[in-house]
Amino acid sequence: MAGNGIRIEGVRKRYGQGDTAVDALKDVNMVVAPGEVVGLIGPSGSGKSTLLKCLGAVIEPSAGRMTLGDEVIYDNGWKIRDLRALRRDRIGFVFQAPYLIPFLDVTDNVALLPMLAGVPNAEARKRARDLLEALDVGHRARAMPSSLSGGEQQRVAIARGLVNRPPVVLADEPTAPLDSERALAVIRILNDMAQRFETAVIVVTHDEKIIPTFKRIYHIRDGVTQEEAGEGQTPWALQIPEEATP
Repeated sequence: MAGNGIRIEGVRKRYGQGDTAVDALKDVNMVVAPGEVVGLIGPSGSGKSTLLKCLGAVIEPSAGRMTLGDEVIYDNGWKIRDLRALRRDRIGFVFQAPYLIPFLDVTDNVALLPMLAGVPNAEARKRARDLLEALDVGHRARAMPSSLSGGEQQRVAIARGLVNRPPVVLADEPTAPLDSERALAVIRILNDMAQRFETAVIVVTHDEKIIPTFKRIYHIRDGVTQEEAGEGQTPWALQIPEEATP
């Protein structure tokens, strides 16, 4: 499923026309391999959110080319007819807030996406339970979201983002509300899941606690990306108290 991960070439996004036009993205180039977690950082207004929306097929770029897995999804125009299915089946989203459905239990929160994609209910729930076990929240499978801790909710949200086995996961400030120990634990989980499922993961962040863990970082400034080598400190080696993990 993972194929070639994600490739972005010369992506641009212009809002408006004429004298009022604003170039939110001017020349964005990124490559993320299957199993890799990269950081995307930059000041407010630099184009991070716009890029994530383009990559997530929420808004349409103005120019460029985007390849997801083995398939070109955009080349100066969408190459995919059903963008809803693309978002549902091939792109995983993890947000700053978990956004769990309050009237569904944990298993059904995770199983809902594959069910909507046509996966039989039993198989969808098995996928959900397997991921919840892998993320150490299997014992909460029948719980309602309101009974979970904040860290447990974030783990469930990560499971939901991975349940359709997407070739790419977009994580938008996933550690912003967490303290250092919990933030590093989330990065440990994302790295483990990326390698396990050969998923390319892009983490948009301002969080200085997790930036040292990335081996590669893309800075975006004024709509242009620049790749830099990261410190690549292994989150698994960090000592995190058991009670502080999410």
